[in-house]
Amino acid sequence: MNLWFRLIWLLLTSPFGPRLKAPADVSALGFRVWPHDLDTSLHMNNGRYWSLMDLGRTDLMLRTGLWRAVLRHRWVPVVNAGMIRFRRELRLFRPFRIETAILCWDESWLVIQHRLLTRGKDGGEIVAAHALVRAALYDRAGRAYVPVARLMAEIGVVQESPPLPPEIEAFLASEDAMRETGTRGSSR
Repeated sequence: MNLWFRLIWLLLTSPFGPRLKAPADVSALGFRVWPHDLDTSLHMNNGRYWSLMDLGRTDLMLRTGLWRAVLRHRWVPVVNAGMIRFRRELRLFRPFRIETAILCWDESWLVIQHRLLTRGKDGGEIVAAHALVRAALYDRAGRAYVPVARLMAEIGVVQESPPLPPEIEAFLASEDAMRETGTRGSSR
């Protein structure tokens, strides 16, 4: 996390935001592109998108109340897969919003969607980037991922995951294929 001022601002303002009920509610955070967000092409650096998405997941954890269980049990948030599609560049001083939502889950992980939205030339909203992340909470003491049913129970959610849409099935299949390739090693 290299966004200390934005993180501190999030921690100070989050208690005053409305509580979110997972998985239905969406975290929405407003930002602006600052000079330290830029790369040599003078638009927001690709890596900065991922760092800002950390803040979206942090906001979701804070405003659902999950942070209490994370601190109490000393769980660690972990992202173990991610895919992003860049659609529009974000230039200096451009305002944008990150929407973060839980889409689905299985026994040990969640799929979280991030959408970076900005205003288009016509004044309407456009998607600047769209990402899917597979994330979990890791219990260091138990040396295992926290079962999703347990973490959902911590925030009062008792329901089955929605069915996986085709794009999430493709994302997870791609991750499985990459994991298998990494396990076998490379012949080059």
